[in-house]
Amino acid sequence: QVQLVESGGGLVQAGGSLRLSCAASGRTVSMTAMGWFRQAPGKGREFVAAVSAGGGTTYYADFVKGRFTISRDNAKNTVYLQMNSLKPADTAVYYCAASRSVYPATTDYHYDYWGQGTQVTVSS
Repeated sequence: QVQLVESGGGLVQAGGSLRLSCAASGRTVSMTAMGWFRQAPGKGREFVAAVSAGGGTTYYADFVKGRFTISRDNAKNTVYLQMNSLKPADTAVYYCAASRSVYPATTDYHYDYWGQGTQVTVSS
């Protein structure tokens, strides 16, 4: 089992930045690929970014490339999502997810554990 707790969400103006954190506990987190997904009101959950267990491979959704950066600190069992140049369209609940695999993926069914989510609201 892996427990995930997200933090760092909040209200920010367009063009601003936030850093989300996902603290993991339980199964050896350094052996799990991690991902971030988001869900806006009235929309389905969508992939944002993912990182391999060792941190050497990252994937990003096209709409965040160049603005968001995923990283991980396995010594702290924490994954981060640095979000810059935020837009109102980025408003959503952001979820951290962990996979039993070391390899990241862009599909939610690849992930076995999910956090409770953290709200990000970007005002225009």
